[in-house]
Amino acid sequence: MADVIDITGLPHERVVVAVSPLAELGSALHVLSEPGHHAHLHGWVTATTSALRCDLADRLHEADFLWRSARCDLLLPAHPGATLAEELDALDRLDDEHFVTAAFEITCRASYERCTPSPLVDAAQRRRVRELAAARGPRQAAFVDRMLLDPDGLRAWLRRLFEDCEQAFFADTWNRTRGQLAADARHKTELLRRKGLGAALTAASAALGLDDSGDRILVDKLAVGRASAYADPDDPGVTLIPTTLGRPHLLFAHGPGRRPVLQYPVDSGELTSPVSLREVQRRLDALAHPLRMRLCRTLARGPHTTGELVEAYGVTAPEVSRHLAVLKKAGLLTTRRRGRYVLYQLELGAVSRLGGDFIEGVLR
Repeated sequence: MADVIDITGLPHERVVVAVSPLAELGSALHVLSEPGHHAHLHGWVTATTSALRCDLADRLHEADFLWRSARCDLLLPAHPGATLAEELDALDRLDDEHFVTAAFEITCRASYERCTPSPLVDAAQRRRVRELAAARGPRQAAFVDRMLLDPDGLRAWLRRLFEDCEQAFFADTWNRTRGQLAADARHKTELLRRKGLGAALTAASAALGLDDSGDRILVDKLAVGRASAYADPDDPGVTLIPTTLGRPHLLFAHGPGRRPVLQYPVDSGELTSPVSLREVQRRLDALAHPLRMRLCRTLARGPHTTGELVEAYGVTAPEVSRHLAVLKKAGLLTTRRRGRYVLYQLELGAVSRLGGDFIEGVLR
């Protein structure tokens, strides 16, 4: 599975790597809403949450569906600004129909890729939006009603919310991280210029790359989406935005008439590189067989030869060899030669990371 961005014929200068305060604020709000996704940030979550004023915490809770399970498109700008105020000004320049449609893109749309009319002007779409919001709970239903009845008022409310977040905690977070983000963006831009798009993408994330033709960006996610760098004919291109708070998520924002945006986590140097979803599935499949599970039990206790395993389990040598080959191909075994014998042992590190690799894959 993979999301795909068609970039056929796109000049590399139309791929932009840029820092976005608004996107990083969106990452921060998501971490506060779903700390379980970000165990390595529990210290930051605890310190930030404990210092929040009650009224601000309540307002964040009221709107958190915009960033909790998925990121609202408004929080991933295709053209990042230098400051949060500049990016909020750009949001203010959107007309109500585009703003409301973007706000409802994830939470209140049956299809992310199909173009639908704005609920502000289409009665059927307005009913559908309200139905989807009601299914998600009373807070979201009330928020959607406010957006439909008074879009200008709710837009002003959201802007004040983001500005209060900046004053309460985000300004300090941004001051600590923007230097790292800017350095990463410069590094990826230089890679793009000197070595090409493929090198820049794989440096950004092991889950990004080009297909063999070089005409499509592949995003290794448990999803099948299609987007085009030419979705907005007046603004062809792709925008990449680094984040220090996003791991394990790799966000992909796209839609009809919208320039695709990828937000990738900056490597902190403390965490292992993400494993491909295909590799995670191969390892889970390898461990699903009962005999291979039993072999792992033995190989976890020390190295064994094929002959020793044949004797221990009473099966034929070809059968043991076949199961060992499956485990080795999945990266779950190490081997070393002792004379004419090959010793197999369980790769405990790979097995111990499997749960985390699976979680990271489904959250990506």
